[in-house]
Order: sequence, then structure tokens, then C-alpha cells
Amino acid sequence: MSKKELNIFKLLSEKPWEASQAEIDNQHDGRTLDLSKAKLGVRTIMVVSTVIFSLFVVSYSDRMLVHDWRSLSEPWLLWINTLILIFTSFVFHKAKVLSDKNEFEKAKNYLFLVGFLTFAFITGQLIVWQHFISAGQYAATNPANAFFYLFTALHGLHLLGGLFFWGKATKKLFKNNFSIAKTKQAIELCAIYWHFLLIVWLILFGLMIAT
Repeated sequence: MSKKELNIFKLLSEKPWEASQAEIDNQHDGRTLDLSKAKLGVRTIMVVSTVIFSLFVVSYSDRMLVHDWRSLSEPWLLWINTLILIFTSFVFHKAKVLSDKNEFEKAKNYLFLVGFLTFAFITGQLIVWQHFISAGQYAATNPANAFFYLFTALHGLHLLGGLFFWGKATKKLFKNNFSIAKTKQAIELCAIYWHFLLIVWLILFGLMIAT
């Protein structure tokens, strides 16, 4: 069991109603877990997003059992988009490793590549939308279509939100006297978020092509 897990277990086993524990509680500075606001924020977003996507996956699994369900076609571009997102996650990992080594000029180049690849992925998803629309496969045509548009739109919005913080992290590298610690943390958290969105997309994509 890790030190952090032991701390959580210790917190859960405390008895704040006892006088001895109340005296100890009054001595600390109010912090319970060793997490910065940024890390706590990212983890909260990931937990909330996981719950939302999980609910949609359950709804998808239930809805596909109804008789009017017809499976979607699988445009080859979806496979290309998936490979792009996998490569994007790998590039972000490289940027994080370079920032840990204080090689910020190289990390900056990798961050630029992350931005380009992410925009390429989103553009690719929009092209897939256009493909389905041109083929007359609208959201109202088939429940599977509706879920596809919902999944890709929701995932795309999460990526766009991530790009906002990617921009803030990249912008720090253009300052002359940027905080090394804060910049490293920003890149690390963005990388974690991109890895998370990759996992989410692989689950959604796998579910859609399997059904």
C-alpha cells in the first residue's frame, strides 16, 4: 500500500468527535491531502468525465438491444483519427519527459506538434461527420447515429477544453522568467489529461466498432 493510500486510510479511521482527536485536528493547517489545486482540479474533471461517459456507455449498451438499432458503417478515417490521437499522447509524453530534464526548447517543439495533431484529430472527426451527413445518416435516422454524434461531440469538447490549458502551458515557455516548477506541472497535468482522453476514445471507438 502506498504512502498516499495509507494517509487516506488514516483519515477515514480518525474519530473527530473524541477530545484527543479534536485537539490534534486544531493543530494542523487545514490541509488533508498533499495535492495542489491544479492536480485536484484535473483529477476532479477526470472523475466527473468518467462518470458522464460511463452513463452514456450504459445507455448505449441498453439502447442497442431495441429492434430498431442498425449498426453504423466504419469510415476508414476513424482508424486514422485514432492513430493520430495515439501518436498525440505519445508526443505529449515526450514533451513531459523533456520538461522534466529542463530541455524546454525541445519540449516547446513537441508541444507545438501536440497542438497540430489535436487540431488534425478534431478536423478528422468533423470530416467523418460530413461523410455521414452526405450519406444521409443523420442523428434522427438511427439511434446508433445519434450516439455516434453525441460521443464524438462530447469527446471533441473535452479536447477543445484541453487545448485551452495546453495553450496556457505552452505560453509559459515564451516568458523570459517563467516558473520552472509551475511549467513542469502544467505540462505534466496536460499530458495526463491527454492520456485520459485517449483511453476514453479507445473505449468509445471499440464499443462502436464492436456493435
